[in-house]
Amino acid sequence: MKRRTLLATAALGLSLAFGGAAHAQDKTKACFIYVGPIGDLGWSYQHHQGALAVQKEFGDKVELAWQESVPEGADAERVMTQMALGGCDIIFATSFGYMDQVNAVAKKFPNVKFEHATGFKRESPNVSTYNARFYEGRAVQGLIAGKMTKTNKIGYIGSFPIPEVVMGINAYYLQAKKVNPNVELSVVWAFTWFDPAKEADAAKAMIEQGVDVIAAHTDSTAPLAEAAKSGGKVIGFGQASDMADYKPSPRVSSIIDNWAPYYVKRVGQVMDGTWDQVDVWAGIKEGEVEIGEITDAIPAELKAEAEAMRDAIAAGTYHPFTGPIKKQDGSDWLAEGATAPDGDLLGMNFFVEGIKGDIPK
Repeated sequence: MKRRTLLATAALGLSLAFGGAAHAQDKTKACFIYVGPIGDLGWSYQHHQGALAVQKEFGDKVELAWQESVPEGADAERVMTQMALGGCDIIFATSFGYMDQVNAVAKKFPNVKFEHATGFKRESPNVSTYNARFYEGRAVQGLIAGKMTKTNKIGYIGSFPIPEVVMGINAYYLQAKKVNPNVELSVVWAFTWFDPAKEADAAKAMIEQGVDVIAAHTDSTAPLAEAAKSGGKVIGFGQASDMADYKPSPRVSSIIDNWAPYYVKRVGQVMDGTWDQVDVWAGIKEGEVEIGEITDAIPAELKAEAEAMRDAIAAGTYHPFTGPIKKQDGSDWLAEGATAPDGDLLGMNFFVEGIKGDIPK
C-alpha cells in the first residue's frame, strides 16, 4: 500500500477518534482495536481492510472508529472502555491477548456488542468469538516448503506459544514431512506479534543455519525482506495479507485472512437487530482463509498439487490433521484415517512427532 494512502487512512481514523465528532444517533458505530499498526501490511492491515469494507457496504449509515498499536493487557481495557463510552455499538477486538479485557469490559456495557478474534471466552451474552482455520493454509505452505527446500531445512517464526500458533506449526511440518521425509523444522519464538527487528533477526538466524524456506506467524514483512537478501536462495510466504510487494519471490504464496464478509454481516445484524452470540471458526471453504497467488517461482506441477490440496480442503475431502499421527513424545494421537476433533486443535499444546525443541511455558 502506498505511504500516502496509509497516511490518509490514519488521518481518517484520528478524525473519528473518541474525543472527535459526536456520535450520530441515526448511525451505527462500529469500532476496531488493533494490536499493531494498520500499515503493518499483515494482520492489523488485513483486519482494517475488513473495517473499510463495512464502510463501503453501508456508507453513511455506519460510523467507523479504530485505535491501532494497542498493547494486550490494561491498555486494551482502557481503550475498549473509552470506545464503549464513546458510543460504539459494536467493538471488534482483533488479537488473542485482548480476551480477558473484552470480557471484563463487556460486563460493564451490556448494550454494546463485543466481538473477539481468535479467543474462546464468552462470559456475557453480548460477547461473540470468531476465528479462522489458519492451519489449513499452513498445510498448503508445508507442501510447498517440503518440495522446494534444497537444504531439507525449513523454518517457522512463532509469535506466542498458544494453540493457534502451535497447530499452524504442526500442520506446516506434517505436510512438509509427507512429501519430504528428510525435512527438518526449526522453530524460533519471537514472543511478539509485530516487531520487525525481532522478526528479521529470527529469519536471519535461521538462514545462517541453512534454512531456505521460512513461514511466519508474525505480522510484518521483515522475514520476507530478510529472505530477499539471499539472492533467490530463500523463499517465504505472505502472512495474514498477500504481502505482494515481495512477489514473485521470495514471497511465493500467502495466507490471506479475509475478514470483510464477517464484519459486514455482523455490523448489518447490529443494524437490523438480529445480532446474537456466536462462536465462528471458518476456513478455506467459507472464504475466510484464502491462498494467495502461487507464483511462477514454484514449478507448475507443484503449483497444481498445492492448488489441489487447497480445493480438497475446501471440499471437505482432505483434513490436514489425518492419522496416523503421533505426538512429539511418541505417544499415539490420531489413528489411521482419523481426523482431529476441533476441541483437540483449539487446545493444542504439543508438537507432533519429528519436531525438535520444546513449546515454551
